[in-house]
Amino acid sequence: MAVTRWDPFRDLVSIQNELNLLFGRTFAGTLGGGPRPAAGGAWVPPLDIFETKDEYVMIMELAGVSPDAVELSVEDSTLTISGERAFYPDIPEELFHRVERRFGSFVRSLSLPATADTGSIRASFDQGVITIEVPKAEEARPKRISIKAME
Repeated sequence: MAVTRWDPFRDLVSIQNELNLLFGRTFAGTLGGGPRPAAGGAWVPPLDIFETKDEYVMIMELAGVSPDAVELSVEDSTLTISGERAFYPDIPEELFHRVERRFGSFVRSLSLPATADTGSIRASFDQGVITIEVPKAEEARPKRISIKAME
C-alpha cells in the first residue's frame, strides 16, 4: 500500500475540476449533437509541482499549444503562466461531431516561496509539456554541518 502525503488543497482542486466540468457541459451549447468548442472560455491545464533539495519544479501539460503561444512571467513572488490553445483553424466547426478538448486562453498564477531565486528561472518545452525550474536561493539550500570530536 502506498502512503500519500495529505494535501489540504487536493479536495479543493477536485471540487474545482468537477465544477469546471459541470459548467462546461451546461454552458457549452451544442454543435451537431455534441458540445461546442470552448473557444474563448477559460481552461486550466493540469500542473504537477515538486521540490528537490536545489529547486522547485513545475510540469504542465499543454498539448496542442505552440511554445510561441505561452508566456511566462514573474512579478514579486508570483509566477504566471498564460497562453492560448487555438481551435482548429483549418477545419470548419460544422464538420465536428464532438469536441471534448478545451480551447481558448488559460492563466495559472503560483505563489513562489521566499526561498525561490526568481532571477534564475528556467523553462523548457518538449512534446506539449512545459517544465519550469525555479532554483532555491543559496542560503535556503540545506547545508551539512561537520561535527568535531573533542579530545
